[in-house]
Amino acid sequence: MTKLSVIQLRERDALVRDVRSLSPDQWRSSTLCGEWDVEEVVAHLGAASRLSFPGWLRSMIGARFDPDVHNRRRLEEFRGASPEETVARFAESGPIGLPRKESAGGLGEMIVHSEDIRRPLGIKHDPDPEGLLAVATFFATKDFAVNSSTLVSGLRLRAVDAEFDAGDGPE
Repeated sequence: MTKLSVIQLRERDALVRDVRSLSPDQWRSSTLCGEWDVEEVVAHLGAASRLSFPGWLRSMIGARFDPDVHNRRRLEEFRGASPEETVARFAESGPIGLPRKESAGGLGEMIVHSEDIRRPLGIKHDPDPEGLLAVATFFATKDFAVNSSTLVSGLRLRAVDAEFDAGDGPE
């Protein structure tokens, strides 16, 4: 198992601890993922851990390359009969290996979506610094899930709390 996969599993376990204590109303709370509530984001992360690249491609073709249709189908497939069942399934899930196993993309999905849940609920968490650096580098240089590198083209990104510097242009 790669170092990034180990970090991702630690981040998964931290999210599991955080969501296991939620009230029924909190499970239905809005997240930073548009229309999805907390359980749906957890199910999305769990579903992503089950997809290989060929499986993802088949799913996207079946959804006519509509990521919303693809994501909805996969999260409903993963979701349990209750939030408790969904989080129990998620707790047993493996790392997200997309776009490929050794990529920081899966770790980025875990860190970003975990914050999509935590921030609206006021739950504080400090992600693994090494993982954050890998994710920042990945998103600054690749378009994956979102057009992150395209969006920052022509800008210089610099962290004030870590050794991170990417791109050229205004900071």
